[in-house]
Amino acid sequence: MPEEPLGGDVPVAANFVFEVDGVEIGAFKEITGLQMTVTTHEYVEGGQNQYVQQFPGVIRWPHLVFKRGLVNSDALFTWVGKSSGEGFAGNQNKVTRSTGAVTVLGNNGERLRSWEFEGVFAVAWSGPTLSADVADSLTETLEVAHNGFRATTL
Repeated sequence: MPEEPLGGDVPVAANFVFEVDGVEIGAFKEITGLQMTVTTHEYVEGGQNQYVQQFPGVIRWPHLVFKRGLVNSDALFTWVGKSSGEGFAGNQNKVTRSTGAVTVLGNNGERLRSWEFEGVFAVAWSGPTLSADVADSLTETLEVAHNGFRATTL
C-alpha cells in the first residue's frame, strides 16, 4: 500500500515558516535553495573500458533565498545584527552561527515536515523597491548560508 502524503492531503507550498534558534523570523512566500549536490571524483581504471569509476566527494549546499512581503516584526534584523555590524564587533569579530528551520504547515497550521539547518547566518538582505510609479507588492529578500540540513517528519 503506498504511503499517504503528509497530513493526508498533498500539502501546498504556500504554508511554511522560517525559524532561527526557535524564534520565528517570518512566513515567507518563496524559499529557494533547498537542495544539495554531491561532487564526484572520476577514476579511469586501466583495462576497464565499459565505465569510469566514480567516488563521492564534497557535499555542496547552496545558499537559501527567502522572499516575503513586509511584516510587522524586528526578529529578522535582531538575528542579522548578531552576525554583522556592532553585533559582530561585540562578539570579537566572530560570526554567530545559529540553527535554522524551515517548516511546512498543513492547512490547519499543523507542522508536517521540517528541514533543520546547521550553522546558519545571513549573507544578504534586500528591501523592497519603492517607487510611486509602480504598484507592486513590497517584497524583501533574505539570503542565508548554512552547513547542511536534515529533514524530519514531525
